[in-house]
Amino acid sequence: MRFTHLGRTGLTVSRLCLGTMNFGPETDEATSSSIMDSALEAGINFFDSANVYGRSKGRGATEEIVGRWFAQGGGRREKVVMATKLYGDMGDWPNEGRLSALNIRRACEASLRRLQTDYIDLYQMHHIDRGAGWDEIWEAMEVLRTQGKILYVGSSNFAGWHIAKAQEAAARRHFMGLVSEQSHYNLLTRRIELEVLPAAEDYGLGVIPWSPLAGGLLGGIVRKEREGSRRYGEHLRRTVEAKRPQLEAYEDLCAEIDEEPGAVGLAWLLTRPAVTGPIVGPRTPEQLDSALHAVDVTLDDKVLTRLDELFPGHRPAPEDYAW
Repeated sequence: MRFTHLGRTGLTVSRLCLGTMNFGPETDEATSSSIMDSALEAGINFFDSANVYGRSKGRGATEEIVGRWFAQGGGRREKVVMATKLYGDMGDWPNEGRLSALNIRRACEASLRRLQTDYIDLYQMHHIDRGAGWDEIWEAMEVLRTQGKILYVGSSNFAGWHIAKAQEAAARRHFMGLVSEQSHYNLLTRRIELEVLPAAEDYGLGVIPWSPLAGGLLGGIVRKEREGSRRYGEHLRRTVEAKRPQLEAYEDLCAEIDEEPGAVGLAWLLTRPAVTGPIVGPRTPEQLDSALHAVDVTLDDKVLTRLDELFPGHRPAPEDYAW
């Protein structure tokens, strides 16, 4: 495994982040625990979750699975940089979601209980809350940090101007503010290159891409379809049909350089400015094994140019659309 600092911090994290969203609803607890053990053994020390994860098993179920894994001991908690998120509604009563000071306090306490830990390394806002002012948010986060319940604060799904507004408000309070931004980013979805990546780079935030393989579209879906090893619903089928020439050309390029499409998609993200490491969310141990190879894949300039031709990106704004 390779490591880097998370943004401008001195915190060392692996260049792949283990996403836990599938733990519980898609992957049973025993397999989830095995995947976490394998990830740690492979050197992945950066885990990501959210209080709402659990879906059919119930909101909070995923954090509980991670917490029971931590409780097995053996240095598990001490070795892991644990990131989790708040914002989504955890119930139907007022103040059970979003970013009021009340919910920030309650959500943190609840995540600590589920994770069976006394602190969260990276506490992330899952979405912008336009109804909460930054002084309220930062004061609540400052209290948690003073109490030792969180160490760093991150954002997720923020626009570039949200990052700027958050950081300027934090600076006025002499607070560190955001250290990371978790965004939807992959070869097929490159909009964050307009303003989010430049803002993150300028403010020293580490970018943590989610859905790095576009829900499987960049994982060799055409070949798997041909082999009969991949089935998907109507919505994904229409997407594949609309992008088939592009995906076929991508998989042909991967074959030319003798690399799996999934590894190339992850390796490409590791070349992007401000990116700390993509989130890989395996449902099976085999999917984890496949992802691990990405950190050893080197894409030369010729391949990177070809990928840009296949999946056109954005220059930073305003140059992308103005002189």
